[in-house]
Amino acid sequence: MPKKIPLFEIYHDDEDIDAVKRIIERGSFWAEGPEIAEFEDRLAQYIGADHAVVFNNGTSALHAMLLAYGIGPGHEVIVPSFTFISTANSVLFTGASPVFGDIERETCGLDALDIARRITRRTKAIMPIHYAGHPCQIKAIQDLAHDKKLLLFEDAAESLGSKYRGKMVGSFGDASMFSFCQNKIITTGEGGAITTNDAAIAKKLRLIRSHGRSQGDYFNSSGSPDYTALGYNFRIPTMCAALGISQLAKIEKIIKARRALAERYRKAFSKIPGIGLPNELKGCRHVYQLYSILMETHEMQKGLKSHLGGKGIMSKVYFDPVHLSKHYLDLAGAKTAKLPVTEVVSARILTLPLFPGIGAGQFDRIIDAIQEYVGE
Repeated sequence: MPKKIPLFEIYHDDEDIDAVKRIIERGSFWAEGPEIAEFEDRLAQYIGADHAVVFNNGTSALHAMLLAYGIGPGHEVIVPSFTFISTANSVLFTGASPVFGDIERETCGLDALDIARRITRRTKAIMPIHYAGHPCQIKAIQDLAHDKKLLLFEDAAESLGSKYRGKMVGSFGDASMFSFCQNKIITTGEGGAITTNDAAIAKKLRLIRSHGRSQGDYFNSSGSPDYTALGYNFRIPTMCAALGISQLAKIEKIIKARRALAERYRKAFSKIPGIGLPNELKGCRHVYQLYSILMETHEMQKGLKSHLGGKGIMSKVYFDPVHLSKHYLDLAGAKTAKLPVTEVVSARILTLPLFPGIGAGQFDRIIDAIQEYVGE
């Protein structure tokens, strides 16, 4: 059998290697080094936010963001079920309750009309995701949050660099989260960030990130720090921040490559019946962190996934509904959310390999395998 085609390979170059090597060879500031603040400054500038605070992963970042805004017991946060489970789990971490909303088909993002039906007196925030690298209908959700005086948090884990009406995703909410996990647009291996325009929130985030310690430079000072709040160890290593600086410097090059590959898929699949292709709505920029197609039926989704696997081609369902996972079914008992669009999309969607280093021969294998399956 030919070499397997993975869902993704990490894009890296000699500059990335050198960036990490310099920190190791320095022999100091492997934690809390100056590169962390530099990464934060560059990220905030890229998004167009006043502040960015980086964390050891995106889940920690979401948890810290909710705590910083006072989300806790007795509160509800409306989230999608069509997402990675940490979106909902981060709400539970605070003692608040995630309320699952349904999605709309165009972007696979939260449906503003459905959100409106789920708002109660306990609702404190709405937290949509931007699926696969394309903005959700964020303006409609932003308007709803404003009208109802609710906080708006963007889970932009998959969509660093995507744009809505010329404005960067991550600049619409009170705060936004980005992930730098290994399969994202840029990566630090593991990592995450919160962007916000609120200086007081940024200060709280830094306290939460590092044990509530009010002074920095803990490892390189003989002073005794003060602890002014309850905090966690959510710090990102300096090596990861240095890698983030290097990766961020070439993000537009990476996005350009991903968009070109997505266009090759589009041209090939437009000739194959029975496959729904990802949208790029007018005024939006899709960065294609995932390339997900929509099959006509659940049986076709399962069949194609199995067929590709037999050919050594990885594919994956992003995402299975969170509200139907065992953990959330156990929490809710027999009471489950009614999310018909989420369940239909999840039963038909399939993510295919896409990464800047994918070769023409690999592309041909994927297309041929899909044409063979649809033909059968």
